Amino acid sequence: MRQPPAKASSPAYSPADLLLIIDHSLFIIHYSLFGSDAIWVIFMELPTPPAPLPEGEGSGERVNISPTLHHYPLFIVYYPLFIQTNMTNTRRKILVTSALPYANGAIHLGHLVEYIQTDIWVRFQKLRGHECYYVCADDAHGTPIMLRAQQEGITPEQLVARVYQEHQADFAEFAVGFDNYYSTHSPENRHFATHIYQGLKEKGYILRRTIRQAYDPVKQMFLPDRFIRGECPRCGAKDQYGDNCEACGATYSPTELKNPVSAVSGATPIEKESEHLFVNLGDFEGMLKEWVSSGALQHEVQHKLNEWFEAGLQAWDISRDAPYFGFEIPNESNKYFYVWLDAPIGYIASFKNLCDKRGLDFDSFWQPNSQAELYHFIGKDIMYFHTLFWPAMLTGGDFRKPTAVFIHGFLTVNGYKMSKSRGTFINARTYLNHLNPEYLRYYFAAKLGNGVEDVDLNLDDFIHRVNADLVGKVVNIASRCAGFVTKRFNGQLAASLPNLPLYQEFIAKGDLIAEAYETREYSKAVRDIMALADLANQYIDEYKPWVLAKQEGKDAELQAVCTQGLNLFRVLTSYLSPIVPILAQKAEDFLAAPLTWQPQPLLGHTIKPFQPMMLRVEKTQVEALLEGSKESLTKTATPAKPALDPVAATISYDDFAKIDLRIARIVKAEHLEGAEKLLRLTLDIGEAQPRTVFAGIKEAYQPETLEGRLTVMVANLAPRKMRFGMSEGMVLAAGPGKQDIFILRPDEGAQPGMRVK
Repeated sequence: MRQPPAKASSPAYSPADLLLIIDHSLFIIHYSLFGSDAIWVIFMELPTPPAPLPEGEGSGERVNISPTLHHYPLFIVYYPLFIQTNMTNTRRKILVTSALPYANGAIHLGHLVEYIQTDIWVRFQKLRGHECYYVCADDAHGTPIMLRAQQEGITPEQLVARVYQEHQADFAEFAVGFDNYYSTHSPENRHFATHIYQGLKEKGYILRRTIRQAYDPVKQMFLPDRFIRGECPRCGAKDQYGDNCEACGATYSPTELKNPVSAVSGATPIEKESEHLFVNLGDFEGMLKEWVSSGALQHEVQHKLNEWFEAGLQAWDISRDAPYFGFEIPNESNKYFYVWLDAPIGYIASFKNLCDKRGLDFDSFWQPNSQAELYHFIGKDIMYFHTLFWPAMLTGGDFRKPTAVFIHGFLTVNGYKMSKSRGTFINARTYLNHLNPEYLRYYFAAKLGNGVEDVDLNLDDFIHRVNADLVGKVVNIASRCAGFVTKRFNGQLAASLPNLPLYQEFIAKGDLIAEAYETREYSKAVRDIMALADLANQYIDEYKPWVLAKQEGKDAELQAVCTQGLNLFRVLTSYLSPIVPILAQKAEDFLAAPLTWQPQPLLGHTIKPFQPMMLRVEKTQVEALLEGSKESLTKTATPAKPALDPVAATISYDDFAKIDLRIARIVKAEHLEGAEKLLRLTLDIGEAQPRTVFAGIKEAYQPETLEGRLTVMVANLAPRKMRFGMSEGMVLAAGPGKQDIFILRPDEGAQPGMRVK
């Protein structure tokens, strides 16, 4: 913060010193304990200035009062909030990271939830004067990168170098201000990966086990789970990954897949044995439980980890067989570090690279007794790695553990889940082709809290919120006042504020806004800032500078009102600057003054002519964005409509009423020996005895996935004798048949036997 100029002879009081003169003067002290840069003192009466007190430690904070203020005590009452001091001795040392984007694809809006959230927090810390560094890197190793490079006819190094440039360009345009953006394919990362592995090995945490894995006999390589496709062993859905089913959500091992094929060659995988290296995670259980209970995680995350502890920690496979793109494991034959071992080590490597470039003290941030703060921002899909494996790795390598891991949810678009593997995402570059990046930064901030809930990008709400808040409330304040100051007063602001209490209200709100930023409650910070913007606009509406400009003898009042408005605008853009740094830079240029937290007012100061800072979002821009992403957005969210059978001939209500449709619970479902299409269903419709129905749904469902479900059946259909027995009704289903048939499923609350009307 900018301070009033102080002369060498100025008396200096610490808060402890001020208490000593409480009997001689009447004053009020407000000391904010949370994230405050200042102690504010309001002197109601100070008739005789006491002699200067000697330098002393006191509480560490000092209030400098210029001689001018001693001579004019009433002036102190008029400007109470500008007697401030920076808490220089509480300056924090902070290192912040985001999860590393994989160097096998473009940055998309789902990624940006994390990087924007992190960047806002870092910019806030820097604005408050703390020593804060933000590092990240491309995650550059693994089988997918190796295979993609082969497909493109280039080396993996060429691929990761190209993607690295693309990622940096996207981040830069979204104003994500990394202090260092690096790559895990680096000498620093090789060094620290080897160091941590050797530490784990020397301490006895490494195990050797022989395991059986899927192997591609054509490509002669072991296959990662995601490179095996087949039918889900639970529900029978086709074209599912080797580790989980996107249709029913089941998880399983690749060996359980039915009719598996290699996604690399199309060949049927075989099983083959190989010796692998494991970290015995159970050896770290005591340390991990202590760290988890230290307040390093959100409550809901801590609860999830407790479930994992109860289930038992499993040994972690840290090796992969050749061929593989990554770092070879020392003293092992054709073994490489698994990408998930060296990826988080990229945090350390990127910071070491920054330290070497800037001459920073690396050990003061990473040694076990470090007093610096270390924070990781990650998505909830990778919290197992960051909250269990990562602290264990750090302990094995004799590094400190994170101060906290901040975990966030996923992004949905208009309510649909985004899926990178299925292509239902909007690329960052596609967005940048159509819209201002700060629109998205602001919208995410307005929706983000400090929990793990998903964030929905509702595009109609997006248009409204950006236009109403940023353009209609904040930028509008400057545009309503600046022209009068430039044209009538040569850009010079008035020498005083006409409504100091209103300005003080804006300044005082800074502590609550700072607390919201610090705790990552960005949506609360945005609400508080916009409430202030409403007050500023109400002030301008009340005094109507456009009316004053037309009245004789009102020049001084016009200049004062516009000065008040522009100073309120400056406070607002200061508070918003971590969220919209590009807009903040434009405001600084226009005001010809820096933006600082809880700033002193600009008085008697000359501003520059106003230039438009932000335009409204047009619906046509959003429509163009959707059109540009149409193929990926609609691939799963809006399936192509199947050809429909023509509607049957009209019947009367009496004809329909003859059909008795009942809610039925599937008590049992089973295969029939010799049946190609039929399953035998045992159905409860509230009668004394369950019914048996043979349904032609075998190709679409596995029996175990049906048991317990509710469906709808025709209860008064005449029994039909079939080869496998008597069928006592019919279940209702839709679809053309074979795999594409879907039995009807009533809403929760319906009970067996209820009639469908």
